[in-house]
Amino acid sequence: MLLPVFTLKLRHKISPRMVAIGRYDGTHPCLAAATQAGKVFIHNPHTRSQHFNAPRVFQSPLESDVSLLNINQAVSCLTAGVLNPELGYDALLVGTQTNLLAYDVYNNSDFFYREVADGANAIVLGTLGDISSPLAIIGGNCALQGFDHEGNDLFWTVTGDNVHSLALCDFDSDGKKELLVGSEDFDIRVFKEDEIVAEMTETESKNHAMSIHAFDLNSDGVCELITGWSNGKVDARSDRTGEVIFKDNFSSAVAGVIEGDYLLDGHAQLICCSVDGEIRGYLPGSAEMRGNLMDTSIEQDLIRELTQKKQNLLLELRNYEENAKAEVSSSLNEADGQRGIIPANTKLHTALSVNLGNETQAAHAELCISTSNDTIIRAVLIFAEGIFLGESHVVHPSIHSLSSSIRIPITPPKDVPVDLHLKTFVGYRSSTQFHVFELTRQLPRFSMYALTSPDSASQPLSYVNFTIAERAQRITVNTDDIDLAGDIIQSMASFFAIEDLQVEADFPVYFEELRKVLIKVDEYHSVHQKLSADMADNSNLIRSLLVRAEDARLMRDMKTMKNRYMELYDLNKDLLNGYKIRCNNHTELLGNLKAVNQAIQRAGRLRVGKPKNQVITACRDAIRSNNINTLFRIMRVGTASS
Repeated sequence: MLLPVFTLKLRHKISPRMVAIGRYDGTHPCLAAATQAGKVFIHNPHTRSQHFNAPRVFQSPLESDVSLLNINQAVSCLTAGVLNPELGYDALLVGTQTNLLAYDVYNNSDFFYREVADGANAIVLGTLGDISSPLAIIGGNCALQGFDHEGNDLFWTVTGDNVHSLALCDFDSDGKKELLVGSEDFDIRVFKEDEIVAEMTETESKNHAMSIHAFDLNSDGVCELITGWSNGKVDARSDRTGEVIFKDNFSSAVAGVIEGDYLLDGHAQLICCSVDGEIRGYLPGSAEMRGNLMDTSIEQDLIRELTQKKQNLLLELRNYEENAKAEVSSSLNEADGQRGIIPANTKLHTALSVNLGNETQAAHAELCISTSNDTIIRAVLIFAEGIFLGESHVVHPSIHSLSSSIRIPITPPKDVPVDLHLKTFVGYRSSTQFHVFELTRQLPRFSMYALTSPDSASQPLSYVNFTIAERAQRITVNTDDIDLAGDIIQSMASFFAIEDLQVEADFPVYFEELRKVLIKVDEYHSVHQKLSADMADNSNLIRSLLVRAEDARLMRDMKTMKNRYMELYDLNKDLLNGYKIRCNNHTELLGNLKAVNQAIQRAGRLRVGKPKNQVITACRDAIRSNNINTLFRIMRVGTASS
């Protein structure tokens, strides 16, 4: 059980998911969090020793405990940790949509300040793979970038969509940390440096987990999962059963869950922060308290759950009793179907096919469910992640359409294998009770595709050629969808255990669209530079006008002063209009940079192993040198060394 040991109520709002704790002087842990108006506050109560001579509960913090750092831009991510091991204290890292700041809090100076064209949506600090120095890794507009303590760009790669979360952990137990990347497309990718070693697809969650953390709350040596939710709830779940063993509530959404020795008593506390600035610290319960983890509210929830199970079992027992009565009376009448009794040898068959659709219905995969005799299917419940809204689908034919088979259209949004959990109600037309068949059928990865004949008039212009050491040595995949081509190649490489694969590819339509995007990127960069120069000139003019207006006021030349302030007013309007244009230009630039990064990632997915990494690196170098022809040559045939 977690024991509350301190509570703080700060006078600052906290931005969700932007909370960190660090020892910025090497000794005292301080809380840092992003707040409103482009600021970061740092709470340091350790300068006042009276807090630690009293019971371990903080009173209302003084304003002197809180320092504000002006970022002058909306903060998009924040973390703290050791960036330079030689210094012996932590750095504070703050990301925005245009820059990354590594800040030395103790000396009030910058480690580095770097412009990041792809933005910084998420950040993590630590070591990655064989790279010896700690890296500040940011995830932005389909790109990942890592900087050392001097701001050197030591790591860069692309991913499938905008990055939302990052974590470092030893995924494959080789003693080196891999990078876990969560993105907008609900994919979790695992990078061993710049190589993807695993990929998982999740579904959108109807509940919003704002922060998760691993913490041993019952002193048994095994961490439990602590989750902070958007409704203000904090709960802890057992690592063995997944059941909730502790929970608490805030009056507002949870902004972050972190861990640190904030009391400097040698014990790490779990620290939970809400968006309203409330901070609570908890200590883990002693070993003697393991058997008393559930609080009153959790016990009530358990009682309600057991009561519901009891009602369900009683209802099931009543159905068995009624069926037994029906069996006794079946010798007197032939009304078995009315009671739902079906032949003991009844079986359920399933089949999957591709329906190419028609004028009224789009193409789709089709699941056919049928019985082995004259029984009918009254209803079908399907549970599957990522296919149906709410993760479930019910098919309930009208009484006039009942038959022994039913066809269900399925349109998966992604080419990933999905388990379909089916519950099928089987009986007769006159049945009042039905037998429920439960089974699981997997929807294959490429279930939405049908093969076409080689002499088809509509054969795609785009293709991928490659050679593998199997029976079919030379393989050609014809498709205009570069994503599908990449998925097919990655699937084949996994099936045949291919470590390295180079391909020749051409997607003329897609490459022409990319060429147009690259031209737009150049145009937006030129506009950005011109607007920045104009803004700098106007800033100098503002200073000059202010001085001249103040001189006129001191000389009591009111007419000149008025004219100068009118000029300032007009110039201010021009600056505001220029700022709006600059914002729109930046938004368009980000959209086009995302398309470029996705193109590099797609070109990489057409290869496997070393050729893939070489193509991604070479594409970035070609873009840096603005060599467009080289870029497309690399995308088509790879690099010379691969």
